[in-house]
Amino acid sequence: MAPTAPSAAKSASPSQPSGKSEVADLKQQLRQLAGSRAPDADDQRRDVFKRVISCMTAGIDVSAAFGEMVLCSATSDVVLKKMCYLYVGVHARNHPDLALLTINFLQRDCHDQDPTIRGLALRSLCSLRVPNLVEYLVSPLATGLKDPSAYVRMIAAVGAAKLYHISATACLDADLPAALKALMLSDPDAQVVANCMHALQEIWTLEAAKSEEAAREIETLYSKPVVFYLLNRIKEFSEWAQCLVLELVSNFLPSDNNEIFDIMNLLEDRLQHANGAVVLATIKVFLHLTMSMTDVHQQVYERIKAPLLTLVGAGSPEQSYSVLCHLHLLVMRAPMLFSSDYKSFYCQFSDPSYVKKLKLEMLTAIANESNTYEIVTELCEYAGNVDVPIARESIRAVGKIALQQYDVNAIVDRLLQFLEMDKDYVTAETLVLVKDLLRKYPQWSHDCIAVVGNISSKNIQEPKGKAALIWMLGEYSQDMHDAPYILESLVENWEEEHSPEVRLHLLTAVMKCFFKRPPETQMALGATLASGLSDTHQDVHDRALFYYRLLQYDPAVAERVVNPPKQAVSVFADTQSSEIKDRIFDEFNSLSVVYQKPSYMFTDKEHRGPFEYSEDLTNLAVGAETTENTISAQRYQESDNDLLLSTSDKEDNATATSNGSSASTYNAPSDLSGPSLLSSQIPSETSLINPGAPTYSSQSNFSLDDLLGLGVPQASAPPPTPALTLNSKPVLDPGTFQKKWGQLALSLSQECSLSPQGAASLMNPQSLIRHMQNNYIQCIASGGQPPNYKFFFYAQKDGAAAFFLVECIVNTASAKAQIKVKADDGTAAEAFSTLFQSALSKFGLS
Repeated sequence: MAPTAPSAAKSASPSQPSGKSEVADLKQQLRQLAGSRAPDADDQRRDVFKRVISCMTAGIDVSAAFGEMVLCSATSDVVLKKMCYLYVGVHARNHPDLALLTINFLQRDCHDQDPTIRGLALRSLCSLRVPNLVEYLVSPLATGLKDPSAYVRMIAAVGAAKLYHISATACLDADLPAALKALMLSDPDAQVVANCMHALQEIWTLEAAKSEEAAREIETLYSKPVVFYLLNRIKEFSEWAQCLVLELVSNFLPSDNNEIFDIMNLLEDRLQHANGAVVLATIKVFLHLTMSMTDVHQQVYERIKAPLLTLVGAGSPEQSYSVLCHLHLLVMRAPMLFSSDYKSFYCQFSDPSYVKKLKLEMLTAIANESNTYEIVTELCEYAGNVDVPIARESIRAVGKIALQQYDVNAIVDRLLQFLEMDKDYVTAETLVLVKDLLRKYPQWSHDCIAVVGNISSKNIQEPKGKAALIWMLGEYSQDMHDAPYILESLVENWEEEHSPEVRLHLLTAVMKCFFKRPPETQMALGATLASGLSDTHQDVHDRALFYYRLLQYDPAVAERVVNPPKQAVSVFADTQSSEIKDRIFDEFNSLSVVYQKPSYMFTDKEHRGPFEYSEDLTNLAVGAETTENTISAQRYQESDNDLLLSTSDKEDNATATSNGSSASTYNAPSDLSGPSLLSSQIPSETSLINPGAPTYSSQSNFSLDDLLGLGVPQASAPPPTPALTLNSKPVLDPGTFQKKWGQLALSLSQECSLSPQGAASLMNPQSLIRHMQNNYIQCIASGGQPPNYKFFFYAQKDGAAAFFLVECIVNTASAKAQIKVKADDGTAAEAFSTLFQSALSKFGLS
């Protein structure tokens, strides 16, 4: 034993050269134990297996012992089986050639008398993920789905999804989805039902892009019989399975209000569940089901307040933060409904900083005439907090409440009192807020300037605070006796000021002061312009040069440019667009709410699922001019009070040149920020071909010589357009769509009809969107309420960069659709229109 101790000690580090000798020693011991029938053989195998797993965990390559490990797996000991399966699963991926050695004993174990071993063997067999071994997986999976043990059936259901990812063809040829569906609707074990449901969702969602049958199957998964079957068994499921079921229910489209109330009554007790994930999943169902019912939707907000506030006060700070993030989202959407519960958002001493910050934002949002005094009093207490970031946030919160026009008199007095605290960060934050208040309430300038004028710029270190003070010195220099002299002292220290922001403000402030008090500021202005012109920062240099040339041209013009009469600012820009907030709400009960950004902003493209969100959502504009020909389009889920999709369009003066004639002007969408803003990535290897598409003759080509009457013969007609083929995976972000829509001419404007079944099926925009996606026509924005729905679609010509853009307004009452097409390739617009109308006419018939 003495010689082996040093070897064991050295093997603890994978970087030491004794690793090879350690593996050789393990192989030798495994060979000796392979055929041993000693009473303590299993115990010895356990010890050796533990050492192998330990070496594998430490990074030592133990793949050389693969054969010996497989030989030692011939045992009924469950612990040994688990360790052996773990070893096999790790090394089979890296060494596919060795994986073949495991097939026999794994298949043998799949028929073991012990259901635990059968399940472990089936799980390991599906975890090999070696495409060449797919044929050995199908039979055990089919047998496992019929196994008398629920544990084995549960693993087989997940294994079917794994098989689909390894080889979709093998999974579908074996008809495993049908077996999963039958098992989901008949199995007595709730966990088996949940696994089957999740596997079917995964398979059919991915397959729907390539198969109309799969698209219909996934619709049946969201059908009333399946949803109500799962809801009736909701209490049998585990907490995790309940969350999966509730997520599926949130996608269900009820046919009438009675179904909505039935579901809500059935799930009422889930709001009192001890698990926060179940509560949040239930809330998501309630919110999504009642979007189109304004009064009921408001009652839902009232109903979910108590469960959410209970979850905030219970559990760990991390759980409280997660729930608070969801509560924060709801507060921002309906602040009035939470205004009476403002004390629930007061910060506790033990709250972490991230929880306090979120509570401050909610207090700011719910402040109104009835609670402003109490909230501001509480926030002022936080301003002296030892936690500097929280102190800053509390001061900003007081300023934001003041900008909401609630009890401004008292709030201004509180803000000015902050300047007496003699803390640099408090002074800086307060000066920034006072500047914003003066922009909105110029009538308060006298009271504010009287206090601000006593502050020495030398005591302000933060650039944003100093910039705010300089702005007030320039804007109200006529009311501040020492303003020109304070500005002059700042100009003298120009070289010591490192912030370009401060130097830019100083340039503008001195110019404003000069126009109000020329004799006292003339010398300072010259020094300022000289310093600015020699400044190394490009923006500062350019602004100084601009001011200098303006003064050279005409001082009166310079005054009108730099110091014009100003109106009070009524609205300050929000840092987060409403489109982003709406997208986050669509992804309720997910990380999007915690991160406060849509999932496409923090997930890789390959992990975004079959529907890939656009990446330029933040660049979209909000609001537009109203025109006569636009309908009021709202999100299909939203109430009248939640306008989330702006369908009012700006004028687009582009004209179509079809057949040499000018088309009427058309309105381009100015906002593609709708709830269904999807840049769909449909994984498919097939393409849509419409052999019956008519040919399209392009407009006549008139050259310059022909216009001059030189008798140039007219070009012959182009050959017939071939059948149009669409790209199955088009990619177009909203920013590019909007730009193209504004630039391209209108190619076609037509009216087409829906089938009566299609009009009846259009209870929700999502149903039509899914149908068009199956025809390789993607939706980038949608909205509306019965009977009017509005969609923006796009498609791409296969093998080319040409896109087709479509605005489609559907009226379900008349079963008519108005479509307008713009195309990069105008010669193919008519063929695409025929294909589009064909797909639209088939909606609801399958």
